[in-house]
Amino acid sequence: MSSVSGNAWFRTLSQLAAVLLVAGLLGLAVGHFWPALALAALLVVAWHFLKLHDVQQRLTARRRLQPQHGHGIWNQLDQLLYRGQSEMRARKQRLLAMLRAYRAAADVLPDAVVVVERNQQRILWFNAAAKALLGLRHPQHRNAPVASALSSLPMAQWLAAGRNAEPMQDVASPADPDLRLQLRLLPYSEEFWLLIARDITQTMRVEQMRRDFVANVSHELRTPLTVVHGYLEMLEDDDNPQWSPVLEEMRRQSLRMTRLVEDLLTLSRLDARETLIDETVPMSPMLASLQREAEALSQGRHQVLLEDAAQDVDLRGAGKELHSAFSNLVSNAVRYTPAGGQIRVRFAHEPDGGACLSVTDTGHGIPASHLPRLTERFYRVSNSRSRESGGTGLGLAIVKHVLGLHGAQLSIVSEVDIGSTFACHFGADRIIHRVPSPSGVPAP
Repeated sequence: MSSVSGNAWFRTLSQLAAVLLVAGLLGLAVGHFWPALALAALLVVAWHFLKLHDVQQRLTARRRLQPQHGHGIWNQLDQLLYRGQSEMRARKQRLLAMLRAYRAAADVLPDAVVVVERNQQRILWFNAAAKALLGLRHPQHRNAPVASALSSLPMAQWLAAGRNAEPMQDVASPADPDLRLQLRLLPYSEEFWLLIARDITQTMRVEQMRRDFVANVSHELRTPLTVVHGYLEMLEDDDNPQWSPVLEEMRRQSLRMTRLVEDLLTLSRLDARETLIDETVPMSPMLASLQREAEALSQGRHQVLLEDAAQDVDLRGAGKELHSAFSNLVSNAVRYTPAGGQIRVRFAHEPDGGACLSVTDTGHGIPASHLPRLTERFYRVSNSRSRESGGTGLGLAIVKHVLGLHGAQLSIVSEVDIGSTFACHFGADRIIHRVPSPSGVPAP
């Protein structure tokens, strides 16, 4: 390319020199050398100015003309300009084809996809599914604020959370109240967000059918189990010594099934609730009750310690459900801690103004690979150990569900052969400070 450019410049300069030489010779012939040379130079400048003006007009008008044949610098400039314009046009066509392909792909998605401008929270584009699921229409909702276009949904506060926005679960569709949607906000750049709406109507129906089935079956099993357990208790081991081990095993399994049914009914009741009643839950009696339960279940096989480092606060929530969650943690610690171990129940302040109730044991510990799945229903780290302890596999699921309804979090730290700590973290909005009594002792 450099050699071609050098040849073009050489030809152009040679032509310029030839024009000036001819003009000089004609000037000498007529006796006006300098005027003839100056006139020739002006004509050359004018010609170059016209060529420059032509290039400027072509760039301004975005015209793409075939370059003229020639070997001068202006011919080479025409060829480079034409090639650049051709490459730019081909690149635009490729980008346009890609854009159309992406838009066509987005249009066939079953989920609604909405491109939102971040600063002004305006709708820039949406696919076909957004019309059916969110009720968006062209052109009235193009460049419209998201909050006004989806006025039936609590969009303003949700969008204000930005990258920290949690998925909006189980909301009614603005286009059809019978449809249930899940909304997700995906910030994919500093300027644009993706709003994804998924139809979960069928999923919610299946989930409701599962809840109804579990609740109905558990309720129907409760009465026959009570009858069977009652008859087993009526049978005396002394009357039939040979049946004593069998009767004892039947009683144990009957009690285990009864606990399983009760846990299933508890989960069903929690599933049916979106919120719980708020009441003041005194923590001093709660902690004392947990200590008594742990000692009764342990029967002297463990050392049970209680530490109340937040004696000036109580919790706001549902006392019965919170007691059920805390009791599950304590009973698990007793079941899975060998005799001679230690169990510590601690209630303390947290740096963010909240409070934490933790249960620490010196039991077998849990491998790290099992920790993410511990709160799943019926998930067991060791089936044989769970059967021996009489666990139902639903305790931690109940704990997680109760804490979720209270806006709290469950954290689990465990090391094999060292022990485990299960901690319930409550936010500052769940804390109630006791008013000190005149005697100086905090009063509820």
